[in-house]
Amino acid sequence: MPENRYLKEKISNRETRLLMYLYGSDPHDLQKQTDAYISLINDFERVFNGKDPQLFSSPGRTEIGGNHTDHNNGRVLAGSVSLDNIAIASRNSLDKIRIESVGYPPIEVDCSELSPRKGESFSSASLVRGVVAGIRDLGLRYGGFDACINGRVPKGSGLSSSASFEVLIGTIISHLFNDGNLDPLDNAIIGQKAENNFFGKPCGLMDQTACAVGGLVAIDFEVPGKPLVSKVNFDFTATGYSLVITDTGGDHADLNDEYASLPEEMKSVASALGSGVLREVTLGDIVRAIPELRPVTGDRAILRSYHFQEDNQRVVRQVEALERGDFRSFLNMVVESGYSSFMYNQNIHSSHSVKDQGVALGLAMSEMVLKGEGAWRVHGGGFAGTIQAFVPDSLLDHYIKTMEHIFGKGCCHNLFIRNSGAIRLQF
Repeated sequence: MPENRYLKEKISNRETRLLMYLYGSDPHDLQKQTDAYISLINDFERVFNGKDPQLFSSPGRTEIGGNHTDHNNGRVLAGSVSLDNIAIASRNSLDKIRIESVGYPPIEVDCSELSPRKGESFSSASLVRGVVAGIRDLGLRYGGFDACINGRVPKGSGLSSSASFEVLIGTIISHLFNDGNLDPLDNAIIGQKAENNFFGKPCGLMDQTACAVGGLVAIDFEVPGKPLVSKVNFDFTATGYSLVITDTGGDHADLNDEYASLPEEMKSVASALGSGVLREVTLGDIVRAIPELRPVTGDRAILRSYHFQEDNQRVVRQVEALERGDFRSFLNMVVESGYSSFMYNQNIHSSHSVKDQGVALGLAMSEMVLKGEGAWRVHGGGFAGTIQAFVPDSLLDHYIKTMEHIFGKGCCHNLFIRNSGAIRLQF
């Protein structure tokens, strides 16, 4: 069809500013991106061949500051990354959403059935249904569409593949039916509710917000349900550093109790001080009460509360450093946050399996290579999975080779903070 040919011609121009804006200027990577989009357009032409198709991109996200602070109404610093989910979509007249995803079974959701369905939990269809329900509840238009999606944010990577998918669906509906008028923060809230109420997974709002808004964002969760989101004025691509996320392995399946203990213990300290969450107390309040707290909450809960207070305030200082262009101070604070997670928050390895300490090993090797030059910390929830490093270009090959020597080929994702959240590609 002419529309598909037009898209292929535009996307084939590797020098287009849009692709460079999303993925950088490396010729090899631009060719990979071009090939991926053209392959997706070909899939759409083969499966649906709908009229007036449009291209979309939704980034993954990385947490940069504020480790385990959001669940006690704290602050976080997050960023959208260059690894994304991409889609091509067009409206249909069936009142059904039909999605073909590379490597996954097809999805079909009837737009007239927008309540959570028994047996559909933990499925992509439940997320689609939940997002459409959220669009409806805002009073916006929605309807049937056909889409081919290439989900390029790997599951289990710590880069929030589900949040990226949710805001991708919201962005598609926004542009196909509402002239792109869905507010990014509303899109994020819709995605969170879809994950909570339809998919069946409790989660905060950080992941969806970073994916939907894009760039570097400071998010303050002091008022529940009404996060204050501020764009941070900083161009990460000009620093000469890469953001490397390394998968150190490890299974998250048996870690639910470990994850649950973090907010529970922090809130136990707040409760003992007469408050609901740690955001409502000060470090001075905690220190003065330590003799009385120890027999009630235990020492680990106090240490975790100390981590919260310091990391919550550190986010403010990180933002200040970035906005005045002091990248070295920012990197120093990334390292400080990582040490705080290790020593005080204690979410680097499971207390039930002390022989398996892949995250700690990755952090040790990161320090060996990057000390005095870059920064490193646990990424996300911790206990197993991924670490984050800011690596100068001069050490990038050495760092990746070191990580791959330990954790295997392909364990590293070399990324950058992109300045765009979920978008429609406009040529």
